[in-house]
Amino acid sequence: MADTKREIERKFEFRTTKAGRRGVPDLTGTAAIAAVTDQGTAELDAVYYDTPDQRLAADGLTLRRRTGGKDAGWHLKLPVAPGVRDEITAPLGDTVPDALTALLRSRVRDTPLEPQVRLLSSRHVSHLLDADGTLLAELSTDAVRAERADATAAWTEVEVELADGADPALLDAVEKTFRKAGLRVSDAPSKLARALTETGGEPPARIPGADTGPAGDTVGAHVLAYLREQRDTLIAQDPAVRRGLPDSVHQMRVATRRLRSAFKTHRRILDPAETGPIGEELRWLAAELGVDRDQEVLLERIQTRLDELPRTLVLGPVRGRLKIWNVARRTGARRAALAALDSRRHVALLNALDALLADPPLQKAAGRPAESALPAAVLADYERLGGRIEAALSLDPGEGRDLALHEARKAAKRARYAAEAAAPALGKPARKLAKAVKAVQTLLGDHQDGVVAREALRGLAIQAAGAGESAFTWGVLYAREEALAERRERELPQVWAATAGPAAALRG
Repeated sequence: MADTKREIERKFEFRTTKAGRRGVPDLTGTAAIAAVTDQGTAELDAVYYDTPDQRLAADGLTLRRRTGGKDAGWHLKLPVAPGVRDEITAPLGDTVPDALTALLRSRVRDTPLEPQVRLLSSRHVSHLLDADGTLLAELSTDAVRAERADATAAWTEVEVELADGADPALLDAVEKTFRKAGLRVSDAPSKLARALTETGGEPPARIPGADTGPAGDTVGAHVLAYLREQRDTLIAQDPAVRRGLPDSVHQMRVATRRLRSAFKTHRRILDPAETGPIGEELRWLAAELGVDRDQEVLLERIQTRLDELPRTLVLGPVRGRLKIWNVARRTGARRAALAALDSRRHVALLNALDALLADPPLQKAAGRPAESALPAAVLADYERLGGRIEAALSLDPGEGRDLALHEARKAAKRARYAAEAAAPALGKPARKLAKAVKAVQTLLGDHQDGVVAREALRGLAIQAAGAGESAFTWGVLYAREEALAERRERELPQVWAATAGPAAALRG
C-alpha cells in the first residue's frame, strides 16, 4: 500500500565556508515564525535506484530505499512544479514495491532498476511554529556523504519544507533571512542530482539517441520537436492516470490524438508506412483510456440538463435510475484502462515511438524551411475540414447528418492541432487560425455530445419503462437535446465563416 504527500520545499546551501561555520541563522521573528524548537538529529541511510542510463534522474524523479528517521521505507518523488513534489511512500522491503514499479513503467519499461547512489545523512531537525504553536514548516540541516562507484562527495545543505496548509510566502521570507546570512537557494533540484554531479557523473539523458534528426529551421526538425513533446506528455501522464489525478486521462488522450494527427498532417515529412502502424496503436490506447472518461462526461451532461428542469417535469425515481445506470456502465472501466497501461502492447507502443524519434523516417520534403512548408500542410487540413462541413450540411437532418458532423468534428481537431503545432514557426497567423478552428471544434463537439446523450436517454427511458417507472422525464430531456442539436447546426455556418479571415492571413 502506498501513501502520497505533497511536498513544498526549498533547498539552500552555504555560499562560503565561512557562512557554513556560522551555521543556520535563528528564524524566530521571520514572517509568522514565533518559535523554533529542536527535534534532535537522525542518521539516515538512503540508496537511490535508477536505470543504468538514469532515466528517472533525467526526468527529475527520485526513487530511494531509506532506513533511519521516522519515515523509513521506499520513497518515490514525482515533480509537480519548481519546489513542489509528490512523495509516494511504501513500506520497507528488499525489492521495489509493485505500487511504485507501476508508476515508473512508462519510463523504465523493461530496463531493470539498480542501486546508483548511496547517501548517508546526519539530519538535524527543527520545527518552525507560529504564536499558537502550530507547525508552519520543518527546518532540516543535513550533513551529506554521497557514495557512487569509486567516488565520494560531501556537503551540507539546508531544507525548509512547509507543513500542510502553510502559506508558501513563508519560504520567500525564509530565503530573504538566509540570504543575509550567506545561504543561497541550491542549484541542484535534489540531493540525488547534486550527488550525481559531485561524484563526476554525466548529465543523464532521458533516452539516449531519442532526439536525433535534422537541426535548424527545417520542417522536419519542427515536426520532430512537436512529436517529442507529445511523446513526453504521454510518458509523464501515465503515472498520473494510474494515480487517478484530475484531467490526467484527458491529457493523455489528447497527446495520442495530437501524435496521430501530426502523422497524418505531415505524411510528406515522415513516411506513413512507418507512422501508420504506430498511429493505429495510439488509436487503441485512446480507446482503452476513454471508456471511463467518456462516461464521466456523459453523466455530467445529463445531470446538468436534469438540474435545469423544473421540478414539475421530474417524475419518478429519475436520479436513482441515473445512478444505477452510471454504476453499471463504469464498472470495470478503470480496471480495463489500468490493464492497458500495464500491458506489453503499451510498452511496445512507447518503444516504437522512441525508435521512430531516434531514427526518424524522414522524406525529401523534410529538408524544406519550416516557414515555407508548414502553411500548406495546415491549410490542407483546414480545407479538408471545410469540405466535411459542407458535405454534412448538405444532408437532411437525421442520423446521416449526425455521422457526417461527427467526421467534421474529427477533421476540426486535426486542423486545430496542425495550426497549434505550427504556431512556434508561423506565429500569430497560425495561433489565430487555431483559435478560430477551436470554436468550430467546440460547437461540433457539443453537437456530438448531444447525439451520444440522446442515445443514452433513449436507453434510460427503456430501462425505466421496463421497471414500471415513468419515462416522461427522459423523453423531455431527449427533446431538449434534439432542440439544442438543431440550434448548433444553425450556428455552424456562421462559426465556420469566422475562420476565413485567419485562413487568408496564413495564406499570405
